[in-house]
Amino acid sequence: MSNSAAQLAYLAPELVVAVGAVAVLALDILLPERSRRLLARATAAALLASLAAVWWLYAGEVAGRPERLFTGTLVRDGYSLFLDAVFLLAGILGALVSARYVDREGLQSGEYYALMLFAVLGMMLMAVSAELVTLFISYEILSLSVYVLSGIARGRAESAEAAMKYFLLGAFSSGFLIYGIALIYGATGTTALEAIGAAVMSRGLFGNSLLLIGMALVTVGFAFKVAAVPFHGWVPDVYQGAPLPVTAFMSAGVKAAAFGALARVLFTAFGSLSAVWQPALWLLALLTMVLGNTAAIAQTNIKRMLAYSSIAHAGYMLAGVAAYTAGDVALGSVLYYALVYTAMNIGAFAVVLVVGREGEGNQELSDYRGLAVRHPWVAAGMALFMVSLSGLPPTAGFLGKFYILNAALRANLIGLAVALVLASLISWYYYLRVVWLMYFIKPGEAPPTLSGAPSLRLAVGMAAVLVLILGLWPSAALNLAQVAALTVTAGGLPVIGRP
Repeated sequence: MSNSAAQLAYLAPELVVAVGAVAVLALDILLPERSRRLLARATAAALLASLAAVWWLYAGEVAGRPERLFTGTLVRDGYSLFLDAVFLLAGILGALVSARYVDREGLQSGEYYALMLFAVLGMMLMAVSAELVTLFISYEILSLSVYVLSGIARGRAESAEAAMKYFLLGAFSSGFLIYGIALIYGATGTTALEAIGAAVMSRGLFGNSLLLIGMALVTVGFAFKVAAVPFHGWVPDVYQGAPLPVTAFMSAGVKAAAFGALARVLFTAFGSLSAVWQPALWLLALLTMVLGNTAAIAQTNIKRMLAYSSIAHAGYMLAGVAAYTAGDVALGSVLYYALVYTAMNIGAFAVVLVVGREGEGNQELSDYRGLAVRHPWVAAGMALFMVSLSGLPPTAGFLGKFYILNAALRANLIGLAVALVLASLISWYYYLRVVWLMYFIKPGEAPPTLSGAPSLRLAVGMAAVLVLILGLWPSAALNLAQVAALTVTAGGLPVIGRP
């Protein structure tokens, strides 16, 4: 396809988000102060419009087969569309949980929502990138937006500290990534993912030290973003110090974007070197699952508990990527888990905001004592998210872990599969502890008054419904994830499985 205008049609979801970000900035200038609350609605509307564009590409003739755009710099396929849907879901839920918080804390709403949209745009561009330089630029769009969002609560020292830590450590990860790209280019003479894979095969670069070091550095750069051990040190402090809605948004969206990009790079460019990187990911997944779950046990602050929990979930998803030899089963399980994790994790953070009355209060586990007595529906939502995060059947979290476990077994990673099961058993303690506090411990003398914000309640309800649907009727989402994975592992299958 040579017509640039026609090629832009394939990028409709990204273009809608970009226009939405610019429109939010313009509205921030034009609207009177009392009408700034409309910016949250405008943000959600832009994300919903982009989601509609994703569906249009899935269902319409425009997306009959994967298309290489702009001389192969970008690729529009089922893989990128599925990930776009995950990012947009994270953005929509993030906008809903932010609406009252931004007003209550007196944040600059125009900047806040524009940065959130630019972060989503960076995620989406990472998903469509078929070339390392474009991928790096997309990575930086996402990173810079999230750095600023982490420190946007200027009146809170914790927020400024979180932003500084995230920025400094993020700069190191960017350095690893760009240096790795330079070494890969030096070894292969190209930065296009498919061309790198072809060069490795045709020129026999399997033992090329320049290429192997570059691949290792690129993997380290993404390992930082997904919070894999030992590159996880920033997570607890940044998650605790950043504004709660930002923590909710980036805990799911940033992780999904980094995993999406990492899997495409490894599966497309370095599939022939899987014997080298598969054992490394095996070890990273093991360490990440074990440390994340064991460290979460000792936490008494629910925000930090969920931070360490997010590290553990990165380990589960790394196990799916490590199961490379299972092909589309492995990649499909990672995509499905990214969708499930987005719903249940942002849902849990939304409940934390409800209990905190749209602010940063009531974050100790003791604040959840007897919650079911006075606020049964809120407690039920939190119990659903905790049970799903723990991986107990018949929840969506259980199915997500089951599919990753299946991929690990198909790839003959028996030890990693056993570690995944044992790590999940450890997580039952700290997740079910929250449920036990809510249902079996009497409330304190002055139980917290909860938020009644409609946007927050809507976010909790949406996340809960998604977790229930993905747990009880997973076949549709799983089939879409499997077909999306096939466009990477089999190269060029129809986006929605049409013959």
